[in-house]
Amino acid sequence: MFDLHKRLSILGATGSIGRQTLEVVRELNLSVEALTCNSNIMLLAEQILEFKPAAVSVGTAKLASELISLLQIKGLTKSEIPEIFTGKEGLVTAATMPGIDLVMAAIVGFSGLEPVLAALDSGYDVALANKETLVAGGPLVMDLASRNNARILPVDSEHSAIWQCLNAVPDYRFNKIFLTASGGPFRGFNSAELEKVTLSMALQHPTWNMGAKISIDSATMMNKGLEIIEACHLFSCRPEQIEVVVHPQSIIHSMVELEDGSVLAQLGFPDMRLPIRLAITWPERPPAAYHNAFDPFAPSASELSFERADESVFPAIGLARDAIKDGGLSPCILNAANEAAVKLFLEEKISFPEIWQIVAGEMAAKRTNITDPDYDILNFTHHDTIDRICERYL
Repeated sequence: MFDLHKRLSILGATGSIGRQTLEVVRELNLSVEALTCNSNIMLLAEQILEFKPAAVSVGTAKLASELISLLQIKGLTKSEIPEIFTGKEGLVTAATMPGIDLVMAAIVGFSGLEPVLAALDSGYDVALANKETLVAGGPLVMDLASRNNARILPVDSEHSAIWQCLNAVPDYRFNKIFLTASGGPFRGFNSAELEKVTLSMALQHPTWNMGAKISIDSATMMNKGLEIIEACHLFSCRPEQIEVVVHPQSIIHSMVELEDGSVLAQLGFPDMRLPIRLAITWPERPPAAYHNAFDPFAPSASELSFERADESVFPAIGLARDAIKDGGLSPCILNAANEAAVKLFLEEKISFPEIWQIVAGEMAAKRTNITDPDYDILNFTHHDTIDRICERYL
C-alpha cells in the first residue's frame, strides 16, 4: 500500500521542478517539512500559506526579513510563520531536518551539491533533479549514499527512463544506453550558423519550458554531456556504453540495450510530473489524476525519428566524455567553466560558440588533478574556475 504520509523537503521550491513537485504533493496530499528558494519570496510566501512547512530557507538575511513582513501582511501570526534560515547553512538545515522521508534536490548549479551531501549523510533518500551534483561530485555522492544506505532517485526524464528500464533487469546488467536528446533549438545548424545565434534564440527550447541556465545547456547540448557523466555514476557504466541519440519528438525518453540484445524503452508525452511523481512514490506507482494518456496516433507520436548527434558542431558531448575519463577534478572544472560561460552568455558578454571555447580552454589547462577530491577541494576548484573566467570579461 502506498504511504500517503511521506514527508518532503523541497530544495529549489520556486523553480520549474520545485513548482511541479508541489503539484504532485498537492495531488497526493503529502506533507512538506521544508521549502527553499534563493530570491523569489513572493512565490515562496504563497507556497508557505498553502503547504505550511515547518522551516524555509532563502538566500539572504534581508530576504528573510522581507519574507516575514510579507507573511504578516498576508495574515500569518508570529507563531504561524515557519522558522526561516538563510544561505548555504539554510539549505543544509532544510536538507537534514528530523523526520524527512525524501529530499527533492531541484536547485540549479553547484550550490545543490552541499545540501545533497548533507541529506545523504543523514541517511535520507534524495530525488535528484540537479545535474551538477553528480557531475561535480559523483564519486563523493555515490560513496556517501552507499555508506548510509540512502537511495538516489533520478528525476531527469532521461535518467528516470533508464532507471525504469533497468528495474526490469536482474542486477542492472546491460550493454548500452541510448540517451535521447531533442537536439535543442539548433538541431541541424552548422558551425557558421551557430556564430549568429542570439540569446533570445537560444532560450527557445522546442519541447520543454525550463529555466534560463538549463535552456542554454540544452541549446549547446552540454546538458547531454552532463547527463552522460550522471549516467556513468548512477548506472555504474563507462562513457563508451552511452550513445547520444537525437530524437526530436521527445517521446522516447531513453533506451537500454540488454545483454541478450533486447532493447527496452520508456516513452510518453513530455511531462516532468511523471518522473517527479515516480521518484516520490517509488516503488509504488499509484494512479495519476492528471495522466495524459499516450496516443500513438497523435501527430507528435505517429512518426518517431532518430539522428546521430553531430559532435563536430556540438563539441560539449565530447568534452564531457573527456572529463569523465580523466576523472578527479576534471568533471568539476567542466561544470564550473560551463556555469561561468553560460552566465556570461546570458549577460550577452560572449557569443554562443564561446561557451564551448571557454570550457575547452579550461579543460586543456592541465591544472593539478587530485584523484579523490573532497567537498572542500571541489568547492574551491568550482569557485576559483568561475572567478578566473568571469574576471577575464569584466
